[in-house]
Amino acid sequence: MTADKVFKVGQFSIGRNGPFFLIAGPCVVESKEITMEVARFLRKTSSELDIPVIFKSSYDKANRTSLHSYRGPGMEQGLEILATVRKDLGLPVLSDVHLPSQIPTAEKVLDVLQIPAFLCRQTDLILAAARTGLPVNIKKGQFLSPMEMGQAVEKVISAGNRKILLTERGTTFGYNNLVVDMRSIQIMGELGFPVVFDATHSVQLPGQGGSHSGGQRQFAAGLAKAAVAAGADGVFMEIHPDPDSALCDGPNSLPLDSVKPLIKKLKAIHQVVRS
Repeated sequence: MTADKVFKVGQFSIGRNGPFFLIAGPCVVESKEITMEVARFLRKTSSELDIPVIFKSSYDKANRTSLHSYRGPGMEQGLEILATVRKDLGLPVLSDVHLPSQIPTAEKVLDVLQIPAFLCRQTDLILAAARTGLPVNIKKGQFLSPMEMGQAVEKVISAGNRKILLTERGTTFGYNNLVVDMRSIQIMGELGFPVVFDATHSVQLPGQGGSHSGGQRQFAAGLAKAAVAAGADGVFMEIHPDPDSALCDGPNSLPLDSVKPLIKKLKAIHQVVRS
C-alpha cells in the first residue's frame, strides 16, 4: 500500500509523521449557537498554538443507544451549520456519513468524510466516500484488531484515493467497557497513513446506563498523552461548553477550559517523539 506523505485538509497539510493536529468539536450539532461557540474557541486555539484543527460535529448520530436519544438536527440543517463554520471561521469540517446516499450531499460541505466505527466494514459506504476524492477518516471498530484495518485501507485505495486517516477508539472489553491497546497506534501506523487517537470515545462506557452510554472523562488526558507518545499523529476529542448538559456523549466529553493546556502538552510530547 502506497500512502501520500502529505495531503490537504482545508488549508492544512496532514501526513504521517507530519505536524501534530487536532480533530475536535461537540459530539453532535445541538444548535448553531453552541456549534459556533466551540468553533470560535477552536479557531483561536489553532492560531495561538499553531496547530491544524479540523472541526468535528455530527449532523446525525444514527448509532445512538436508544430510539429516544437525540440524533441531531438532520442532514440539511446540520450541514448548513457546518458550512457556516467553514465559511465564517475558515476551519475544515468533518462529520459522519452513514449511508452511500448521504454522500453526494455531504461532500458539497465537508472537508473530511468520517466512517463511523460500527460501519468500518461497510464496503459500499467506504467505496462511495473514497470515490469523492475527499480525505476519509475511518474509525476502527471496537470489534476489530488493528491489523484488520488494512482491509479498510485497501478499499479506499481501490477507488483511487490515498487521503486516509485511521482512528483508534478503543476495543470492547467485556460488557459496557472499552480498553485501549497502545500497540494499535504503531500497527496501524505501519500502513503508512496518519493515525488519530480518539481520546474521548476511548473512555466511553457503551450502554452503561441501559438506555444511554456513560463515560470516564477523567482518563481522557492520560490516554491521549500515552497515544501521542506511542506515535499518534493527531488526537480526536469531543468538547463542549457544558459537558454535563450535552445532548450526546456528555460523560466522556471535555470542557473547553481543559482543552488548551492538554493540547500544549500533546504538541510538546509529539515534538519530543518525532525528534
